[in-house]
Amino acid sequence: MNGMRGTNMIYKKFDSFSLSDEIKKALHVLDYEIPTEVQERVIPLALEKKDLIVKAKTGSGKTAAYAIPICETVNWLENKPQALVLTPTRELAIQVKEDFTNIGRFKRIKAAAIYGGHPFSIEKTELKQKTHVAVGTPGRVMDHIRKGTLPLSMISCLVIDEADRMLDMGFIDQVEEIIKELPDDRVTLLFSATMPQEIKDLSLNEHRIPTQIDIHEEGSLTADIEHSLFITSEEDKFDLLTDITIMENPDSCIIFCSTKDRVDLVWEQLKKMNYRPEKLHGGMEQTDRNSAIRRFKRGQYRYLVATDVAARGIDVDHISLVINYDIPMEAETYVHRTGRTGRAGHKGKAFLLATPSQDRFIRQIEAFIGFQIKERAVYEKTEVSKARLIFDKKIKAAPEIKQLKSDQLNKGIMKLRFNGGKKKKLRATNFVGVLSNLEGMSAEDIGIITIQDTLTYVEILNGKGPMVMEAMSHTTINGKQLKVTKALDKY
Repeated sequence: MNGMRGTNMIYKKFDSFSLSDEIKKALHVLDYEIPTEVQERVIPLALEKKDLIVKAKTGSGKTAAYAIPICETVNWLENKPQALVLTPTRELAIQVKEDFTNIGRFKRIKAAAIYGGHPFSIEKTELKQKTHVAVGTPGRVMDHIRKGTLPLSMISCLVIDEADRMLDMGFIDQVEEIIKELPDDRVTLLFSATMPQEIKDLSLNEHRIPTQIDIHEEGSLTADIEHSLFITSEEDKFDLLTDITIMENPDSCIIFCSTKDRVDLVWEQLKKMNYRPEKLHGGMEQTDRNSAIRRFKRGQYRYLVATDVAARGIDVDHISLVINYDIPMEAETYVHRTGRTGRAGHKGKAFLLATPSQDRFIRQIEAFIGFQIKERAVYEKTEVSKARLIFDKKIKAAPEIKQLKSDQLNKGIMKLRFNGGKKKKLRATNFVGVLSNLEGMSAEDIGIITIQDTLTYVEILNGKGPMVMEAMSHTTINGKQLKVTKALDKY
């Protein structure tokens, strides 16, 4: 899809950007080959440290558009954060952190996610260690700034991601407050799907005039997504939902509801019918939310019932069906929900269930997206009965577990634990120096190093972990012989 960009656009590969071998290697393993339009236009300017205001929708590849140049320009030796990324939701903060870790894997980039609902003390400890990139929600970032636990003196780049969502969620004043605390000479990159006046009024940097980039994606909402509308009564809605799932029989489906109570109700009903669904809403513990997203990405279950908290931060390539079980009250929300499908060149379907009294909201959505959603008749029961056999067979079968792009990247990585850290005056450079001098090892075989008070974790890449563990059982670091074991958690 990326080749069809008009005659003035160049059909490029990531290799054509001025990127280091470490970043190119990670992009190759992650399957990044042809840049999307936002990547093609943003990366060269971001590498030149230009301030940018970018209008681009969710799912356009914007995270990589800023993560690649930041990973490229980060100085590994500097311990304090050099980039700060602000995101509207916790889920997006976690997703962005993972993207930085993957893209910066061979450069040993250390990213930290900081957000509400996550223990402050753990974040404080993490930020004390070498951290190249901090990604977080505005409230928690502001907490760290006020308490002096997020040093800002070395921040050379600020990213404001999904600025319009920040505005919707009432974070824009906190964003403005954070901007004022940052060094004047930093670069600012702002990304937003829409550009309300309040976003344009943000005082990004009075010393620099940003370059405006508008990614024109006419028809993008219809190009890869088939939109359908069903008019039904509230009483018949759940039956219609099950009919849709039987007729469509999707491999991967998100069902959006307006409230967490509604999510619980639909999830409970589907569970009774052996759909083995998962749920996601703001009333759940953050660890459960993270686990739900991770398992959905891997395809461990086919149906996810969610509130709009899930419309951000779920970057899954192959969601074949999105069902708006409850009509969204905001037209923008419809775009964000349906944008979960039809990604990365794949086709998807978006179904909207509405009652006759919700006509006004349907019209608002259609006015916003610029086309009429095709109304469909509810299914004949005989059709549903015929399709049921194939559906039942699939629902009973174990889902196919997907390989994530990062799985390939994490192959051959062993995480080692050394029983010595800051209290023994050990630093990351001590480990790099000793490990890279071992026979058969080089600096490229060393991954992320995490130094705690009494322990140090070191990732060894390229399948060389067992060899290093054996060698380090009789090799000293900084004159100290440290006990070394395989860490229990792989990443």
